[in-house]
Order: sequence, then C-alpha cells, then structure tokens
Amino acid sequence: MREMSDAQRALQFWSVLVFAAREQRVLSYSTIEQMTGMVKQGAGRPLGYIAAYCMRNELPLLNTLAVNQRGKPSPKFLEDIDVVTQQAVFVFDWISRGAPKIQDLQDAYDWAQKNGKFQVAVATTSQQ
Repeated sequence: MREMSDAQRALQFWSVLVFAAREQRVLSYSTIEQMTGMVKQGAGRPLGYIAAYCMRNELPLLNTLAVNQRGKPSPKFLEDIDVVTQQAVFVFDWISRGAPKIQDLQDAYDWAQKNGKFQVAVATTSQQ
C-alpha cells in the first residue's frame, strides 16, 4: 500500500478540522490520530501545510484547532494563541471557501519554507 504524502495528509486533516470548526470544537492530537489513522508524532508536518496555506491566503489559522493535552496548539509554535484567535477559525465560512487542492497545499508549504514563515512551526509540531 502506498503511503500518503504530507500534502495528502494535510488535505485529510483539513476536512477533519473544517468539521471541528463548524462544530466550534478543538481536537486533540490523539482524536485526530484516531480519526485519520495518523500517529500524532507525524501530525506536525501536515498541520504545517495547513498553517502555510492559511498564512499565504490570509485565512484564520485552521491548524490551531489541533491541540495537545493542555488544550493548546504546539507549545512553542503559536503558544500565544488564545480563545479569540480560535473563535476567528470557528466563525469563518470554511465550507464556502472549499478545500484546497493538494498542489495548493504543497505550493503554500514551499512558499512558507522559502520565506521563513514557520520554521519553528514545523520543527515543534512534529515533536508533539
């Protein structure tokens, strides 16, 4: 069986996180693991793709709905995220926006790496 790429996993996570936003809920890494079959140690990179896409397109950071046991996104990346920031994710109309294409996620990730937008994000979220 062929393994999914990080961009493909990000698209899978996107759907789960959009549903969470619609329900105004955060999801623990372990819940995402159970819903997608992805081990939480591997969730950081796909979440980084989502963060990059949101940054590049000036969208609320959908990836902030994925949280650790303390209810926070990665402890070093976005440690200052608060309820107000997550509320912006909750009220955004993700359904009308539609899901990105895999290539859009890859392009955004490449853009973020090239421009140093989230070097800490990928390094720390992958350690969760």
